Amino acid sequence: MSGRLELRRGVVVSVEPLLVEVGGKRRPAWADTVLLGEMREGDEVVVNTAALELGLGSGGFDVVHVNLTRGLDGGGERTEHVIKLNYTSLQHPVEPVETKKASVYETDGLPPVLVLPLHGHLAPAAWAAAQFSPGLRVGYVQTGGGALPGSYSRDVAELRERGLLCGHITAAPAYGGEHDALSTVGALDAAATRLGWEAIVVGPGPGIIGSDTEFGHGGIAALESAHAALSLGMLVTISPRLSSSDPRQRHLGLSHHTYTVLELLLAPVSVAVPSGYPDVASELREAPAERHQLLEAPPDLDAYAASGLPTTTMGRSLAEDPLFFAAPLVAGALLLRA
Repeated sequence: MSGRLELRRGVVVSVEPLLVEVGGKRRPAWADTVLLGEMREGDEVVVNTAALELGLGSGGFDVVHVNLTRGLDGGGERTEHVIKLNYTSLQHPVEPVETKKASVYETDGLPPVLVLPLHGHLAPAAWAAAQFSPGLRVGYVQTGGGALPGSYSRDVAELRERGLLCGHITAAPAYGGEHDALSTVGALDAAATRLGWEAIVVGPGPGIIGSDTEFGHGGIAALESAHAALSLGMLVTISPRLSSSDPRQRHLGLSHHTYTVLELLLAPVSVAVPSGYPDVASELREAPAERHQLLEAPPDLDAYAASGLPTTTMGRSLAEDPLFFAAPLVAGALLLRA
């Protein structure tokens, strides 16, 4: 049975960074200003304290639920008639990208799809794709499995600013991207036939949910994303979750997240393999990947390290865990070669 919401009143004492005083203590917080509007010092707010109380790593902060000072006036008249986060207190209207008419970018062929195991693969994969195919229109479809708000990812904002991503669709249950889709299949179809994307990267938002079980984790979203792309006839490449120094045995080398996805897939896909790591290649060949196509290439770790894009994962640097970054770098480089 689900627990009750952990809601407490507080007062905004700082905006950058956002700090909310709750019970006499200043606590880090995050507010989805797309839904709630701006926050100002002195605003009385209600925050959800569950993640901070649990001591979660990537979610260790309070989340503003409502701004009592300036957030009760509504957003004015809306023309949208479809709801996201439906039947929750955060339900809000969206214009689904599935209903948009085809644009002038409509393509003859279907774009290849790169499926990510977690959000930390997005920046290196998008960067590598741009290095090997300059000007390629690569877009990002955000799914469930991690953070749901489209506005939460700093990586997406930076990649869009640099021109390394041409667009951002949030597919249900994710929300708040440049476009909203009601399903991952709908997002992929719209990206290909309406928005003119030439390649698609699909994966969860920042952070990842997990229960230390075979199927109960956010990484299983990769299975659903791969099947969605395969159902549309798109070529699919998997960026495997790898690590050379993760302290958790289940994620060392080939993560059980990727192993499970490869085992459960109903059709063969391509799997990116960084060369120079024979143990990993051996793991993948012995894993269910034997029925999938392994694509091997060298990762350009030094060039990515100099790119200024994120080079840490779970507190580990690229130098400490090069294998983690090697996988998406190869996957992005091979995106059009699958």
